[in-house]
Amino acid sequence: MERDHLEVLLEDIREKFDLVLEGHDVLRKDIGGLRNEVRENKDETNFKLDALHQRVENVREELRGEIRGLREELSGKIDSVDRKVDRVAADVVAHRADTESHGKGYKVSDGK
Repeated sequence: MERDHLEVLLEDIREKFDLVLEGHDVLRKDIGGLRNEVRENKDETNFKLDALHQRVENVREELRGEIRGLREELSGKIDSVDRKVDRVAADVVAHRADTESHGKGYKVSDGK
């Protein structure tokens, strides 16, 4: 009877061990599938990040061009304003010299 009982126990252990092995195999396949999904997601994410990086670089270059253009435009306008101010200053100096040459009887009014 002990031998029959031992055989039954061994058969039960064998069945449970087979279940553990099957469970292990299922888990291994699931983990492998998840690993593949993670790799695919990583590749897709890297692709999207590269595309985004390229877009940012393109915008950066466009902005640099716009800034250069604005600097050149403003530089030309500033030079033009500087020339106008210089002409006005020269006119004021000439007017003052002309006004002062008229002597004491002639005065420039403050408008008061």
